[in-house]
Amino acid sequence: MSTPLPVAMLAELFPNGISHYAIGGLFVGLGVAVIYLGTGITAGASTFLESTLSYGSTLSRFQQYRPSRDWRVVFTLGIAAGAAVYAVTVQDGIWTTDVQPWRLLGGGILVGIGTRVGKGCTSGHGVCGVGSASSTSFVGVVTFLLIAIGTAQLVQAAGVSP
Repeated sequence: MSTPLPVAMLAELFPNGISHYAIGGLFVGLGVAVIYLGTGITAGASTFLESTLSYGSTLSRFQQYRPSRDWRVVFTLGIAAGAAVYAVTVQDGIWTTDVQPWRLLGGGILVGIGTRVGKGCTSGHGVCGVGSASSTSFVGVVTFLLIAIGTAQLVQAAGVSP
């Protein structure tokens, strides 16, 4: 008996299976729901640096995050810890990329700048904003995806390797 076409296409898109993506999505959804129900604030990781700087700076720009900084730090550390636990338990170790460290650092800086210019990150806009039917978040997510896909295509066409 042959596999139905849509299932075969999905299997091709997810050669390592889809269950770990589904489980991760459930945990992300649960996490942002708990944060929203507990604080009334939409979760997002783009304010991590500013909320962390509120511990040591007296500038009003950073102090606005004082009421929510503790959960923001825990949220962001949880993202990193979850990735590390997954890497150690499921993958062959934490460092699983061939990308040069300077490129990762540069990319991280550009993403950080982009989250401030875009007034949020993919976790805030993509998970919470789209989930609450925000038209601003829909536009933001489409913009994120188009720029990311375009950049990846340009980098590949230029022959840049990790």
